[in-house]
Amino acid sequence: MKTAMPVGISGVGCLSGAGGTLGECMDSLFEGRRNPAPPTRFCGNHAISYPVFEVPESAIPGNIMDSPRISFTAKLALAAAHEAVGDAGLDRASLRNKKVGVCIGTTVGVALNNEVFYGELHRGGSPEMAPITRFLSSNPAEVIAREFDLTGPCQTVVNACSSGTDAVGIGASWIQSGLCDIVIAGGADEVCHITYNGFISLMITDETPCKPFDRDRKGLNLGEGAAMLILESADSCREREKSPRARFLAYASSSDAYHLTAPHPQGEGLKRALYEALRLSHRNGSDIAFINAHGTATPDNDRVEGRVLHETLPGVPFFSTKGFTGHTLGAAGAIEAAFTVACLERGMIPGNIGFTTFDPEVTASPAAATTAVTGSTAVSQSLAFGGCNGVLVLGKGEN
Repeated sequence: MKTAMPVGISGVGCLSGAGGTLGECMDSLFEGRRNPAPPTRFCGNHAISYPVFEVPESAIPGNIMDSPRISFTAKLALAAAHEAVGDAGLDRASLRNKKVGVCIGTTVGVALNNEVFYGELHRGGSPEMAPITRFLSSNPAEVIAREFDLTGPCQTVVNACSSGTDAVGIGASWIQSGLCDIVIAGGADEVCHITYNGFISLMITDETPCKPFDRDRKGLNLGEGAAMLILESADSCREREKSPRARFLAYASSSDAYHLTAPHPQGEGLKRALYEALRLSHRNGSDIAFINAHGTATPDNDRVEGRVLHETLPGVPFFSTKGFTGHTLGAAGAIEAAFTVACLERGMIPGNIGFTTFDPEVTASPAAATTAVTGSTAVSQSLAFGGCNGVLVLGKGEN
């Protein structure tokens, strides 16, 4: 693609371990509040109880939470979608008159939560089919399409921890191509037993609240949540007399083709995605107000990402919000895009909680405290297992 046509972002919804709405999340970020704790929905059976950032069931509207037919991931997605649709001034009736698509990122999609069912089946038993029925009804993109009676393109993206970023980029391309007037795009994921044990086995989980970009960081804390952006064409916004909150300017992705779980040591893939996204958006480094970094707090990710930012966008303020939400995997890119929109509106970025000591191997320091920013353009980026890199360039809205 030679250029990228801007797309309006007319509504945003988000819930995470930092809060039940986007506003509550931003309050936690700017007040420096976080509360990771041992998981409550499963038992880890580890000598150390590694903290996670769970979303309390009370944060999800009762009519959604009480549905036995869909997974917790799908419930998170629905809650965020309802907030975003309402924020955009839309409802089921008005969406019915538009060409509307749904594109949602996730990771394992809780398929592995059915281990009890598979265990009993493996032992020759005849387990109840309810877990499988629930799994088949819980594709997050299909759940949202059913909820709002949408008939446009519907896609779930499963591309590890860049899934949410990729879903926003793909959804925007549907607007740019004329395929859709509106796209509900974002990500959703829940903490589950398998991913919890998996990251612990990789020895990249911190037993204390995580410390992105800090010299003494030990690894990530897992989290869960969802965020949805209402992407809307200029014609549709004009027809509704709706001023977008923000603008999608560009998206680019790349593959390191280097290692299954580790990023390229020089961040070559991330640099390619970053440069391509800036080119497509017709922006350069001096136009960027801040960067919402991936910042997992793992030694490898933060070292590589910090070096890339120091080389490509020197002096531009950056921060990670995973110290407030944990790493929400397939939801992370969407949640961080939502936070980026909110920070552009405020003209402020939160301090990178957990960071106290400069790491010379990272070569750059994140914003340690709440910082005023100027400018109307920001970057939100994701790295992922498999060497995937995704970068969004987002612009401030008219209001």
